[in-house]
Parts: sequence; C-alpha cells; structure tokens
Amino acid sequence: MTHKDLEVYKLSLDLVEQIYALTKEFPASEDFGLTSQLRRAAVSLPSNIAEGSSRGSTKDFIRFLNIASGSLSEIETQLVIAERIGYITFSEALQNSIITIRKMLYRLKQALNKKLSQ
Repeated sequence: MTHKDLEVYKLSLDLVEQIYALTKEFPASEDFGLTSQLRRAAVSLPSNIAEGSSRGSTKDFIRFLNIASGSLSEIETQLVIAERIGYITFSEALQNSIITIRKMLYRLKQALNKKLSQ
C-alpha cells in the first residue's frame, strides 16, 4: 500500500483542485499574496502525506502528518481571511471537506501512534 491508496491523500488532492479553482477568481493584486499562500499550503497538504508515507519509519510518517495538519490549518485560516475581505464565501461544503480531512489525519496519526506503542 502507498500514499496513493490513502483516502485522506485523495481528498487532499481534491482540496487542492478546489483551492486552485477558488483562487482563480482572486484579484491579480493577490497573485503574490493570498493566492500564492493558499495554493502553496494546499499543495503542501498531500505532498506531506506522500512524503511521510514514503519515509522508512512510522515516527517520520507521523511527523509529516503533523506538518500536513499544519498546512490544513493554514488553508482554513487563509480561507477565513479571504472571506472576511470579500473574495469568497467560505462554503459549507468546503468547510466540511476541511473537517473531514482533519478528522482523517487525526485518526491516521492515532493508529500510527498505537502501532508505535505496541
């Protein structure tokens, strides 16, 4: 099994697509600001899941999942900012995607931690 088999990885890729679609509508003045920040955080999410799963140890995988969780929090915060300044409406569907991914990352980390303690 590889990272490509993980549902959280697949959902993370879907989120990247959603973020790119959303940020296409941002003003050109944000190309090097919020647009760039959001896109980099979004790409970081599945990238860290992939890199962590490819590392040789469970500890490393957990560390990279923690980084992915941080990227997810960045995405969420940046979407709130984008909504507050009037660029988007932070839809319930997008919020639910983030919540789902957060829960899946948490459960995966729990399972890996349990594996470590055995």
